[in-house]
Amino acid sequence: MMLFAPFLASIVPGIIILLLTWWFKKKNFSFSVRLAPGIIGIVGAILLFYIGFVNIRGFEGIAYGILSFFLIVFAFVALIIGRKPKHTG
Repeated sequence: MMLFAPFLASIVPGIIILLLTWWFKKKNFSFSVRLAPGIIGIVGAILLFYIGFVNIRGFEGIAYGILSFFLIVFAFVALIIGRKPKHTG
């Protein structure tokens, strides 16, 4: 439960981040707009880790750390999706 609850809580924002990045890429937005959801996701994950480590501590703080880890994974995937150029062929 300690691992699955933060993972399940990170799926919804992670899917939103991935869908936004994919939609921005599909609509041919600029490079910085395509990378924005991934960067915002990484900043949010770092903030969650900081809150869990400094303010909350203990087992609940570890849950925040696990949540931030999964959010960072989703954000890096979004950065990779947004970085690749769209093939128009």
